[in-house]
Amino acid sequence: MLQAIQDRRSIRKYKQDEVPVSAIEEVLRAGMLAPSSKNRQPWRFIVAAGREKESFLDAMRSGLEREKTQPLLPESACYLGGAENTLRIMEQAPVLILILNTLGVDLHAAAGPEERIFEICNAQSIGAAVQNMTLAATELGLGSLWICDTYFAYQELCSWAGGELAAVMALGYPDEEPGPRPRKRLEEAAEWRI
Repeated sequence: MLQAIQDRRSIRKYKQDEVPVSAIEEVLRAGMLAPSSKNRQPWRFIVAAGREKESFLDAMRSGLEREKTQPLLPESACYLGGAENTLRIMEQAPVLILILNTLGVDLHAAAGPEERIFEICNAQSIGAAVQNMTLAATELGLGSLWICDTYFAYQELCSWAGGELAAVMALGYPDEEPGPRPRKRLEEAAEWRI
């Protein structure tokens, strides 16, 4: 497990080789084994490939175009170019796995403290599922990219998916071998209170 954690990379270039269904199922099972707050398991996965992937990407394109004139994230406009690059990465990847928050509240809905705490707990649970999935992909020799740039097309993609989209994972055989990214030193990230 520690080796998979050390070897995992965010892959942004993919070969066009087909990913076996059995490998995709292993990745999904790994996600489903994640811990979740109150064992609510707030996730649902949609595997998109072929024509369905293209339909999803069309919705993403529409959202990115809308974001230029009617932004959902006006203060993040400087990151829109990164979202367009993410779209190009998703076009390359043979498989996209959409992760929906089945207990999610619409982004625009008013929420009290209890609902906000539930949302935080559900987000942590979904994060654990996606992390498990990226590690399983690494173990299987697959590359993955955990994507949140989809929030620039939030309305369009939630409508396409039929639920609250939390993240997307690109999946396929890597066509690059990026080195490790810089990390903080343990002394910078951890505080000991003994």
